[in-house]
Amino acid sequence: MSQAPLKIGVLIGSVRTGRFADKVSQWFISEIDKRDDMETHVIDLSEPALVEELKLTLDPSGAPEDAPGLAERIGGLDGFVVITPEYNHGYPASLKLAIDYVYSEWRAKPVGFVSYGGMAGGQRAVEQLRQVFAELHAVTLRDTVSFHMAWEQFDDNGRPLDESGCAKAAAVLLDQLDWWGRTLRDGRAARPYGG
Repeated sequence: MSQAPLKIGVLIGSVRTGRFADKVSQWFISEIDKRDDMETHVIDLSEPALVEELKLTLDPSGAPEDAPGLAERIGGLDGFVVITPEYNHGYPASLKLAIDYVYSEWRAKPVGFVSYGGMAGGQRAVEQLRQVFAELHAVTLRDTVSFHMAWEQFDDNGRPLDESGCAKAAAVLLDQLDWWGRTLRDGRAARPYGG
């Protein structure tokens, strides 16, 4: 069994201008960075290179020779945390496009969720994402971190008002991600997943 730190992709799903995702993701990344059993690899769908790559799904004729490899980035990771808002009772189209753009690289890997939104805290988006990831043979984690009425839950410095409670929820999610990430990484190394 490998003791190497897990390579965890933090996938930021919103691309809106002025998005609240920056506060949520910066706080959550700081929680991962407190651990020595995980390495954080941010995949921000608003990165210009990723925006250009994902546009190619709509118009493949404009592919640059050095197009960044989202599939390679996903393929090189051991697990994921998806940070998603809830828009109109669902998750953003940008997130759906990125998930569908990659296929086998998601298989036999764990996926956790940090969501935010209004009264539902993004949980409706998470429930829909569970169905999508199940189809991709990924394992979704039961426990989530969610922020109800998110804009009221953070101070001016981008820290949650209930930092202790939020840190406990993040620790539960990350402990589950550690268990599943190591178990599935060792399983894939011993016997490639054929799904």
